[in-house]
Amino acid sequence: MTVPAALDGAAVERALAMPVAIAAIRDALRGGLDPAAGPARSVVPVPHGQLLLMPAYWGRYAGVKLATVAPGNPERGLPRIQGAYLLLDGETLRPLAVVDAVSLTAIRTAAVSAVAVDLLAEPDARRLVVFGSGPQAHSHLAAVRAVRPVDEVVVVGRDEGRARAFADAAAGEGLTARVGTAADVAGADLVVCATTARTPLFDGALLHPRATVVAVGSHEPDAAEVDATTVCACTVVVEDRMTALREAGDVIGPVQAGLLDPGTLVGLADVARGVVVVPPSRPRLFKSVGMAWEDLVLAAEVHAAV
Repeated sequence: MTVPAALDGAAVERALAMPVAIAAIRDALRGGLDPAAGPARSVVPVPHGQLLLMPAYWGRYAGVKLATVAPGNPERGLPRIQGAYLLLDGETLRPLAVVDAVSLTAIRTAAVSAVAVDLLAEPDARRLVVFGSGPQAHSHLAAVRAVRPVDEVVVVGRDEGRARAFADAAAGEGLTARVGTAADVAGADLVVCATTARTPLFDGALLHPRATVVAVGSHEPDAAEVDATTVCACTVVVEDRMTALREAGDVIGPVQAGLLDPGTLVGLADVARGVVVVPPSRPRLFKSVGMAWEDLVLAAEVHAAV
């Protein structure tokens, strides 16, 4: 048996500069990839977290990500999300590569968000509020800057030291950056929620009609980073409607409460292909739960680059 190539985090980062990753996701959606076609994520609870199994197939490739979520890891100085991606030849199912899933997940989540931001946000959006100061917050700043002229960043985080370090790093890149509070949402063109919070982070009544919100922190039906006010005020775009109604607590809560018609959810692929045009007259929310096709698209991109 041929041993597949092992591609570490450095290889992933070399292959997936953020503009490359964004273009790969956008091209896949416009090229006919159907987010609804893939199998559902398997979630297995274990004593100290979760095991996630995420298979996918499309085009020339198939693959599966085995990811682990260990909430206690950041206190140990370890990533909360770890794992590996096994990329397979689509026809023979021969293993081609084992890809580091930490870097892959950080980049693919932000790249998908950037595709959504590019489709939904105002062209001149420049004021960004980021909730969170971990890897996804950092990745999302880079991703959003790749598609919008962001020059002002406010960081809101539970850990003031980490939030300040994040703001200082952004300032070092030439941005106007500071630590703020949830009230800063009122002046935001863009809001990114990249946290482990299980309850809403801000009052949706504060959102400006021009604002675009991205929420990526949860794939669990009983967790929500944004409140029902936000969801009901916004045009809600999701990776896949059925997946969102199964996994996105931010959406499931308002639907179960009778506040949101699930038929109004808009699929990201429909927006990317121009099937649906999102009106600019109200705020926009992109709720992502992370799907296996995203990992497959970018794992294939990494393999092709090495």
